[in-house]
Order: sequence, then C-alpha cells, then structure tokens
Amino acid sequence: MKTTNRFFTAIAAMLLLFSSFTFSQENQPKPKYYTVTTMHFNLDNDSDANWVDVEKEYLDKVTMKNEYIMGVGFYTHLYTSNSTDVKYVQVYDSWEAIDKAAARNTELEKEAWPDEMARDKFLKTQGNFYTHKHSDEIYRVLPNSKPFSGKFTDNSIVYVRTSHFSYPENTVQGELSKLHIEYVENVINKNDLIKAYYPHRHFWGHNSTEFLEAFFLDSMDDLAKLSDKNRELIMAHWADPEARKTFFQSYNKYFTGIHGDEIYSVIPSLRK
Repeated sequence: MKTTNRFFTAIAAMLLLFSSFTFSQENQPKPKYYTVTTMHFNLDNDSDANWVDVEKEYLDKVTMKNEYIMGVGFYTHLYTSNSTDVKYVQVYDSWEAIDKAAARNTELEKEAWPDEMARDKFLKTQGNFYTHKHSDEIYRVLPNSKPFSGKFTDNSIVYVRTSHFSYPENTVQGELSKLHIEYVENVINKNDLIKAYYPHRHFWGHNSTEFLEAFFLDSMDDLAKLSDKNRELIMAHWADPEARKTFFQSYNKYFTGIHGDEIYSVIPSLRK
C-alpha cells in the first residue's frame, strides 16, 4: 500500500444498523469499530530497511500519540490463502473517531518528521514494503467478547473464523443474542486456551453477511487442542443430548453453514 496514511478518508453516509434478529446492543458499553486493511508484502522490495523497525518507528511517533485510535495490531500470514497477507487492524470507540484519526495522523506525521524531504523518504520506505493492492473493511464490535489479559509472545496467534448469516423466517426477537451469550459464558469463557475472543460483524465492506470471530491463543499447539476442549465444555453444559441438539439447531439456523478459517501470527512489538 503506497498511501502515506492508513486511515479511511471521510465516509459519506452511515449504514443502517443491524436487522432486528441480530445481537442486542442494550446495556452494553459504547459501540466500537474495527477497521481492517488487508495489505500484501511487496516481494520485489530490495530495501535494506527492516519492516518491523520501520513500522515500530511509525507506531511510536504517530500511532501511539493519536488519541482517536484505541488500539492497533499487525497480523501476518501463517495459514491463509495468500502468503503475502498482512492485516492492519485499528480499533475506535466511535464512528466519528475513524475520520478524526485520519486528520490527526497527518498532523503527527508532520510533527514527527518536520522536514518534508525526510518525511517523504520515510513514508516511501514504509510504503515500499507493500504492493499497491489493498482492501479496507469496517466491522462493528459485538457484545460478549472475552478481553485479552496477559502478554503476547512471538508464538501468539489469532485464529479467525468467518461465518455467514442466514435470514430465517419467523425468528424470535433477541434469540440469537441469548444463544450466543449462553455459548460464550459456558464454553469460550471457560476455555483457558482462549486468551481473548472478539466477535464482530460487517459494517462497511464487500459482504454484509459476514460474522467474524477472532480467537487469540498462545500457540499453534493450543489451537490443536481447542476443539477437544470446546467439545468437553459443550458436553458438560449440555449433558442431555436432546437439550444439546435443541440448542445447536436453534443457533445454527442463523448461519448458512459455510465458513472460512485463517490463522495469523501476532507481532507483539507492533501493538497499541
């Protein structure tokens, strides 16, 4: 990506909020948003500069000082469809903060590199790590997350599962929210392999049916154990086979059954 600013520029209009059967936002903290920029490493870049060092300099001089950005993370390909993938994720506490962050970002770049030639040189070096092709998405953070605690290491990973909403007729208001809460409280929150869990859904982007779940884990070894531990917790909470069957039939009717799985490495030093 060759732009000198990785924030979205002004967006013309708000989208409609979720349809009535999706997760309730009542009694929840102020809604937050993720912006996800998918970039690709430029394999033809012959610079002697180190990618982590350059991005760390930008993080320290610009992103860390931008009051409109709540958090930032870089995630690189581990098991995805494209080995050049880089996900650049930013977190905001409001829709308006996305646009305000863009202007503030530009101001901080000028403060960090007052000399225009030096600034242009740095941003060119930074931009050359990526190809021109990139895509941008905005996701709405949903309730029932499991906040991260502890420290990231070089072995930390994030497993991203992308499901797709279906739109069944004669749905019960609030049913999906209730079912999701029950699952999170009795499976995800009790699974100590899951260090953090963030469910979010499409707000602005190419596919309005997307429901993404990001699971942060300490290692690939823990990912290999994840399904067995989840299954153990499911069997414990829904010990009665009929109750278990009823729950998952009710829950699964809200999804198409089609999903995708991706695994990314966490870059601990490039986080806010």
